[in-house]
Amino acid sequence: MTKTPVCLLLLGALAASSPAMAALDGNIGVSSNYLWRGISQTGDAVALDGGIDYSHDSGFYAGFWASNVDFGDDTTFELDLYGGYSGQITEAIGFDVGYLYYGYPDADADIDFGELYASVSWEWLTLGYARVIHAGNDLAPDGLSDDDMDYLSAEVSIPLSDSLSLDFHYGYSSGDVVSSWYDESSYSDYSAAITKSTDLGDVSFIVSDTDLDGDDPKVALRWAYSFGL
Repeated sequence: MTKTPVCLLLLGALAASSPAMAALDGNIGVSSNYLWRGISQTGDAVALDGGIDYSHDSGFYAGFWASNVDFGDDTTFELDLYGGYSGQITEAIGFDVGYLYYGYPDADADIDFGELYASVSWEWLTLGYARVIHAGNDLAPDGLSDDDMDYLSAEVSIPLSDSLSLDFHYGYSSGDVVSSWYDESSYSDYSAAITKSTDLGDVSFIVSDTDLDGDDPKVALRWAYSFGL
């Protein structure tokens, strides 16, 4: 990625103006398989990832995250840039709106794309929606629209104890980009995960599947660790 997004410029301005009201955190992780909307981004191989998040007491946040990928071509890594705003409508109802840019700096094709996203949460339930708003010219070839992809999601997170949680996810992808990638106009993905929080990070065991023809269920193990900077 060669351009500096507005979200990172705002990040620097906020950090300079009110350091006492801001937090800067890092994160690292290892996964046996990097799954995105039910599909492996690493050819079912191990993924190493990490990023930095900036959050402000006002609700604004920004950051970046990177991981290795394997699409069967020369693309080797993904670099995501994002920024948004989250808050509470009531004590029980929260919201999150923002922008996420998926970048593939060493890809031979023009496959970067950006999404606007929004979600609302209540107790254990979160409902979300994401829409591609711009994309590279090679994201959906064969005369299809490069920026036609929608994603609806529902997630339930159930705390089993202070350090153990059970999470369920359902997602629905549709649009021309989905048709280009999978020869289907839409598909569903679903997963269940159990996560244990420890002083050395969070360990998750994940089972995921989709309703795409020929796609088999996947099992993944993930370790993630967050730390202050």
